[in-house]
Amino acid sequence: MARLDRFLKALAAHGGESLQLSPGQPVRMLHRGSFHAVSRERLDETQLAALIKELAPAAMVPLLGPQARLSFTYHGPMGAVEVELAPENGSSSAVLRPRREAGSPAPAPPPVGPSGAELAQGRIEMERLLRLLAEVGGSDLHLRTGEPPILRRDGDLMRSDAPAIDAEQLERMLFAIMSQTAATAWRDSSDADWAWEIEGVARFRCNAGRDRNGPMAVFRLIPAVVRSVDDLGLSPQVQSLCHLSKGLVLVTGPTGSGKSTTLAALIDLVNHSRTDHILTIEDPIEFVHRGKRGVITQRQVGLHTKSFASALRAALREDPDVILVGELRDLETISIALETAETGHLVFGTLHTTTAAGTLDRVIDQFPHEQQSQIRVMLSETLRGVVAQVLCRKVGGGRVAAREVLLSIPAVSNLVREGKTFQIPSIMQTNRKLGMVTLNDALMELVDSGQVEPREAWLKASDKQGLLTTLRARGHHTEFLGEG
Repeated sequence: MARLDRFLKALAAHGGESLQLSPGQPVRMLHRGSFHAVSRERLDETQLAALIKELAPAAMVPLLGPQARLSFTYHGPMGAVEVELAPENGSSSAVLRPRREAGSPAPAPPPVGPSGAELAQGRIEMERLLRLLAEVGGSDLHLRTGEPPILRRDGDLMRSDAPAIDAEQLERMLFAIMSQTAATAWRDSSDADWAWEIEGVARFRCNAGRDRNGPMAVFRLIPAVVRSVDDLGLSPQVQSLCHLSKGLVLVTGPTGSGKSTTLAALIDLVNHSRTDHILTIEDPIEFVHRGKRGVITQRQVGLHTKSFASALRAALREDPDVILVGELRDLETISIALETAETGHLVFGTLHTTTAAGTLDRVIDQFPHEQQSQIRVMLSETLRGVVAQVLCRKVGGGRVAAREVLLSIPAVSNLVREGKTFQIPSIMQTNRKLGMVTLNDALMELVDSGQVEPREAWLKASDKQGLLTTLRARGHHTEFLGEG
């Protein structure tokens, strides 16, 4: 008798629609549109694989694996059950649905999708493009209906020489590597986020959607190896933020500026230098960390937890020392993050802002006017540092980060408390010896060292006039402005 038979019996007794088996989750029953746990323990990958192996026909057992996408029928004491396996964040999840007898009411059939053979071919095609992205040193792969694959390398988009992809082919390729959760979301809302990993190559952050031409998708390459803080050139003052026992550290910048890479390096430093519990909350999980001196728990929004806010609320009962919040995207998440940093935890988070002072304004402005005075006080007491970065094209190819660094000192705390964040840049200028760096100073350092062209630095600067004045004072050419 298979161990899942008792859950199938409960499914039949309660009139449930299906059983869902996913790594990191208990066995769950879908009943009237909601999932309900029917086991106490959460399944790990080994347990899930063993349970499915008990149900699978002998001929299919060799095909089972963490990336398997298969379907078969299990004939047990409760009758025929359809079993579907699909990739789920580097592992396989499974859905078990009783086969309805003729004449009995049945739920609406799922949308028709590609066959098993088509999915196998789609995965081959998809992974070939993802491998190509890694081989050429690209950062992103764009797939669009009616166009050839498009690669982003060193910040520039380049169309490949491959044939254009039609809607049916692209849909097949996407379904071939989608998690079950992502496939359902894409069918329901035409938007989905998930992660995919090719062992020995890299992980990829995946997004699929639809536009007026049909399916579309973008894949961001996440290197398999986490770069160290020294490799990234993070200053000793920034590295010292990893040794704090509590407070809030923000890494900010526009999309594609390398925030995730910088945060991964900081978490890796914590991991190999402290015997602490590190909890990350991400959407989706990007860099995979293994426990070194520390213990690592990585949770994915939508798979292991409902939202950033709900995961943060639960975190206080999970004995964390350091918490990474992948994105401070709403008022509730920011509010809980501030409270968590205030109660004795070191919290890392990200925002899509370009300057340190602008980051603080963004946090405060998230709150209603009547709460902003209280939030300024909380932020002044919990903030430990802000690293705001942009990526610049390097001379000769590649990209390099320019980082603005704000560190919390009494003068900064006072300005935040008093609502005078516009004065923070001048404080940073007068406290360079403490490790503070304005974005213009960081850009000028790259220009002076010959790593970045003056025009590129000017394009990335927030204070363009200030940078232009410094460029001229140091004898750098500014002909790119069309001056005679």
